[in-house]
Amino acid sequence: MPELVLLHASHAAAVLDFELANRAWFATTIPDRGDDYFATFPSRHAALLAEQEAGVCAFYLLTGERGEVLGRFNLYDLSDGGAVLGYRVAQHAAGRGLATTAVRDLCTLAATTHSLTRLRAATTHANVASQRVLLKTGFVPDGPADLEGKPGIWYQRELT
Repeated sequence: MPELVLLHASHAAAVLDFELANRAWFATTIPDRGDDYFATFPSRHAALLAEQEAGVCAFYLLTGERGEVLGRFNLYDLSDGGAVLGYRVAQHAAGRGLATTAVRDLCTLAATTHSLTRLRAATTHANVASQRVLLKTGFVPDGPADLEGKPGIWYQRELT
């Protein structure tokens, strides 16, 4: 059964494999991370862990039965009771309801573990699947978004 687990230093290789294996597929609906992201991945992973330790972000992995990364579900810019939610799911795991379940679970964690009262998330217009996940999990449209030059929509959800 897939499980949300907090990002740890030991996850670096699995996260990099996940990102590389799904890079082209992700780029069809969200801005590509660029070559530099992959070239400097070890230092980026360490920086994420430092942000998580400082309490400004919380990074979760959706892992499968063998510990493989099926998705990434992140809370970033934690401040004043709110945060931004970002997520991505592996192509081979998409369409099975995993993102919907993980976002629901992360909303619960956001409220109970991180004491958050609201979340925001943005998605491109092309990412219809992500829009459906957000709507199914209680998010409502909250205005236009510009995602690195790709037009999109902001969504918001109150957690209390």
